[in-house]
Amino acid sequence: MARRSGNADLPLHSGRVPAWLADRMTLLGAALSEAVILHYGRDEFLRRLSHPFWFQSFGAVMGMDWHSSGVTTSVLGALKRGLAPRARELGIHICGGRGKHSRQTPTELMRAGEAAGFDGAALADASRLVAKVDSAAVQDGFALYLHSFIVADDGSWVVVQQGMNGALRQARRYHWLSEGLRSFVDDPHAAIDGRKGADIINLTDHRAEFSRARQLDLLQTLGPDGIASKFGALAERASPAPQPQLELPFLVMPAHHEVYPGDVMIRRLRGALAAAADRGPQDFADLLMTPGVGERTVRALALVAEVVHGAPCRFSDPARFSLAHGGKDGHPFPVPLKIYDETIRVMKSAVCKARLGRAEELDALKRLDDQARLAERAATGPSFEAFIAEERRLSPSYGGRTVAGDFVPARTKAKAPAA
Repeated sequence: MARRSGNADLPLHSGRVPAWLADRMTLLGAALSEAVILHYGRDEFLRRLSHPFWFQSFGAVMGMDWHSSGVTTSVLGALKRGLAPRARELGIHICGGRGKHSRQTPTELMRAGEAAGFDGAALADASRLVAKVDSAAVQDGFALYLHSFIVADDGSWVVVQQGMNGALRQARRYHWLSEGLRSFVDDPHAAIDGRKGADIINLTDHRAEFSRARQLDLLQTLGPDGIASKFGALAERASPAPQPQLELPFLVMPAHHEVYPGDVMIRRLRGALAAAADRGPQDFADLLMTPGVGERTVRALALVAEVVHGAPCRFSDPARFSLAHGGKDGHPFPVPLKIYDETIRVMKSAVCKARLGRAEELDALKRLDDQARLAERAATGPSFEAFIAEERRLSPSYGGRTVAGDFVPARTKAKAPAA
């Protein structure tokens, strides 16, 4: 995976995640994270977190609003709560968070370093520098309000930060990855997520090396007072707008709450549906021996399995992963609590047994994902609109819920009798 992996447009949303969803996100997020670590190792888990497309898909499969800035806060909060009890066994420590919690990052890193044996003081300095770079060296109009530092026992780490621009109602997420990092001030980002097309003064871009050197020269020759005087004189004259830097690959997260057909690669969705129909009876009734796991749960597990096993190119349409467990705002459909709880039960069972050397259930998830790749080539199925309509129709039987409460379908008004 390339270190500089792209940009995304994140609409800025306010509000809180309801407790009924936050608790489930904690359980499912921890199980998915551990599944990735068991299959692919801690380094790969850190790489996933540094990939903006995977990160957004990870939040969507857990029932968050698939496109909003709230994915960042809720996912990192869920992982911090869910992985903390197993930090020693997994060798992963999540420090920091939103607002006042971000300021505790250095202290938490020092504490984790003492427990695990890495240099917490050095990483605390890195945490401060990373925050300073994205708040001062990258001048893009976004004020940081979230800083999360995820570190492994061997000292490798990833940082996820997010800033907001209230006037634009936009958020921008920044990803840092220690793997391959040579300098904090010369192309350090694994990714920057944000509004495409905005003018950004990014002094960490390698093309700004000359500018950084000249700034040091000016500071030495003119001093702070001299620079302020020169700047004041320049400000009195009209100056051309700064030229935007070359764009990175980006993921545009639209402002609309609804999930439209264009937001989803229907071929991939149909592959998951076909795999669930084909592998479900064989793997989940016979192998997993979990009575009560029906076709709808296996369909959710097919998307969950892709989050664990999918290649980076598979996450170009994060909206598709919201079709596993819906969204708390009711889009694409209410969160089906009964299905969500079954997904958690299956994942926890698979992970717990894998810890003991019995990987049959995790392997079954891998086969489900493999089958979906094969089924995409020829799978047919319902239209996107028909799929969503059926999910909404069945939502009450699945325990569908939104932030407004239990889902109640709108009643169709009876037609007046003909005169």
